[in-house]
Parts: sequence; C-alpha cells; structure tokens
Amino acid sequence: MPAAPHAFDRLKGYDFFLPEIRPVTPKRVWDLPTRLFHWSLVVCICGMLVTAQIGGNAMQWHFRCGYAVLVLVVFRLVWGFVGGYWSRFSVFLSSPSAALAYARTPFSERPGSIGHNPLGGWSVLAMMLAILLQVGAGLFSDDDIVTSGPLAQFASNQWVGWATRYHTGLGKFTLFGLIALHVGTVVWYRVKHKQDLVRPMLHGYKLLREDAHASVDTLGTRAVAAMVLAACAYAVVWFLP
Repeated sequence: MPAAPHAFDRLKGYDFFLPEIRPVTPKRVWDLPTRLFHWSLVVCICGMLVTAQIGGNAMQWHFRCGYAVLVLVVFRLVWGFVGGYWSRFSVFLSSPSAALAYARTPFSERPGSIGHNPLGGWSVLAMMLAILLQVGAGLFSDDDIVTSGPLAQFASNQWVGWATRYHTGLGKFTLFGLIALHVGTVVWYRVKHKQDLVRPMLHGYKLLREDAHASVDTLGTRAVAAMVLAACAYAVVWFLP
C-alpha cells in the first residue's frame, strides 16, 4: 500500500502569508521577440561602447553595431503596438500623473506589477528615445580625422558640429546614466526585495498568484516578428547611403 503524501507536499506552491491559500502558477509574460530584442540590444550597445573606446579600425564595427541598434529600436517601437500583451505600449505605458503617483507611494504600499510598473514603463520609453537620439547624432557626427557618419555629408557644418558634441558628450553620458539606473534598479529589486527580474526576461515566465493575461507567443507571432524585423532592417538600409 503506497504511503500517504506528506502534509508539506500538499502545501508546495502556496503562499502562507496570504489570507487565503492561492496556487502559484507560471504565466507567459515576455514573448520571445521581446526577449531577443532585449538581449540583442544589450550585446550591440556593449559592442558600440567597446569599439568607440578602441577607435581606429574598430570604428567600422562601431557603425555596424549602431545600425543594428537602430534596427532593433525601430523594431521595438513597432512591436510595442502589435507584439505580446505585456510588450504593448497600451498596456505598460501609464499616464504621467499615474507614474508620478506611483513614485510617491511607499514601496510597501505599491500594487504589484506583472509587466513593467508605471515608472518602469516610462523608463523603457526614455531609454529608447535616448538610444535613437544617440544613434541619430552618430549618423551626422564627424571627428575631423578619419571617421564621419554616413549622413554628415548632407548636413551643414553647424549641424554636424552640434551632432558630434551631443554624440560624444551629453548623449553618451545620458545613455550611461539610464543604463546605470536600469541595472541598479534590477539589482535593488533582487537584493532588497528578493524579486528576480532577469530570469523572466530569459525564459519569459513569471510565477503569479493571481489570474493574469498571458502574452501570445506562438510560431505565428514569431513569424510576424521576423517579418517586422526584416522590414525594419530593409528600411534602415534603404534610408542610409
């Protein structure tokens, strides 16, 4: 006769601190295209930073990484309208007043967030705009030595000078600051509040106690994402000389 299951076995996957016992179930939050975008962007931005510091022949790869970043960000802007549920701007981008109210609320009183919280949503948008400005300025930059952006020849000297100063100064340090804020926030959530934000961006799932909308992530939606990415790449190649 098989042994009866241990009492603790029946309690696995439940939260003892809730007034009622609820099962913890995995729910798809980040679809594969969003996750591939995120980590591809990390690799390409790191590549841009490293090659910019090396200079010389490495600047060829600096430009290639910049073009890849431009394609990725344009893709993400489009995917924000047609992508998975939690990747859409209409879902994670709140009003400025709601984000401000969220920021003023003590952490212990803030409602839980499945995707991006109100502050996180605006930080995502700020990051993408900062990247677009940085890459756009790079396209017009000229170091007056051997390296110039592909669009510098079509702009006035005054515009090229402004773009170069922004790309090597304010734009670069703004991007550094936003990256540091993003990484610091992830670490803070992990250390202070025991919330892992990295693993869900790797496998796409979050363990949730409440019923939540799952992002559709099928071969069909991934094929759509591939076509959108190809269209964005074609647009960038067509636009640049």
